[in-house]
Amino acid sequence: MPTMCDYPQSVEEYSDTSFSDLHNFSGGPGALPQVVLQQAHEAIIKAPGTNISLLGVSHRSHWFQNVLDEAEFNIRTLLNVPSSYHILFLQGGGTMQFSMVPVNLLRGGNQCADYLTTGYWSKKALTEARKEGTIHEAWNGESDGFRRLPEPGECRFSSGAAYLHYISNETVEGLQFPYLPGLRGVRRVCDMSSDFLSKPFDISDYAVIYAHAQKNMGPAGVTIVIVHEDVLQDAPQNIPSIMDYRLFAQHRSNYNTPPVFAIYTMMLVTRWLQNDVGGLGNMSDINRRKAKTLYGAIDSSYGFYRGTACHAHRSQMNATFVLPTPDLTNLFLVSAEQAGFVGLTGHRSLGGIRASLYNGVTVQAVEDLVEFMDWFRLQHGTDDLAGVQNG
Repeated sequence: MPTMCDYPQSVEEYSDTSFSDLHNFSGGPGALPQVVLQQAHEAIIKAPGTNISLLGVSHRSHWFQNVLDEAEFNIRTLLNVPSSYHILFLQGGGTMQFSMVPVNLLRGGNQCADYLTTGYWSKKALTEARKEGTIHEAWNGESDGFRRLPEPGECRFSSGAAYLHYISNETVEGLQFPYLPGLRGVRRVCDMSSDFLSKPFDISDYAVIYAHAQKNMGPAGVTIVIVHEDVLQDAPQNIPSIMDYRLFAQHRSNYNTPPVFAIYTMMLVTRWLQNDVGGLGNMSDINRRKAKTLYGAIDSSYGFYRGTACHAHRSQMNATFVLPTPDLTNLFLVSAEQAGFVGLTGHRSLGGIRASLYNGVTVQAVEDLVEFMDWFRLQHGTDDLAGVQNG
């Protein structure tokens, strides 16, 4: 690491001497692996094994059916998903699932559903679910500013609930569950949009999981739903076709025109995870290393950078923090973008800074960001902070 006197004195000098490539820390759509970007770029010109652009390939073609088959196979392999679960490639993002889940699991029944309200997105999920049936809010973290998640004993679960819905990683607030919430015997439904395929998990713990692609899997446009066969068997009749998991399972995700480009790119990402990364265990190790590096820089900054999430519930995917003043926070964002770091602006509902460390963000990118953070702190920190650093 350079000493203080080695650092450039202006952001212009810094960007000239440090980095030639942009580093994307956006909360979504997020960064994709470079090899996947190159393969997708080539396929837009001419899809492998064809003479036409990927953007013009028919969703009814044998070529695209092979893409669907490989995408499903790769996900089953990465997560060890048994045949009792259906893997669906849908549209509408996680927001569509806020409605599809209660339509398929709650509509017309006499049970309530439990919901954990842990941040911006889970509030939206709760609002949509209430349109379909009775909802019991098992925990709400709004009084704490959504800066933490519930401890296991805090939740008031319903033993007879139709299901429990929660979000494993709150993208906006930078919170991630370190344990599995819920009661034995109650179906667990999880929105994994921002940490799906970032680490292994046991699919048998869930009745439904869903995740839109634009964090760890690919571009916006496709949403993964993994749903147990029992959920399909118990779903109510006479629900809108476009909202019916059964119909998409019967047609193997080709009921209406699916997003061919997004699914193809997601297939490339799952192939990369298997062949280049070596599986989700290795991906999890890489993601832990990135998070440790960034949070280490925040915690060792003598208060110049301050994390906004409870330490015990910090996300490995989204690190949220602020600087001593709003003006410094804004200056940091401007200077960071000039130096080649994009996508660091916090969500519009929260502000501050958010660095998203999705699968496509490299270890080198995080190390470069930490180097920039050290430089910025030494340039703009108080004399007291600089004195502590030099002491």
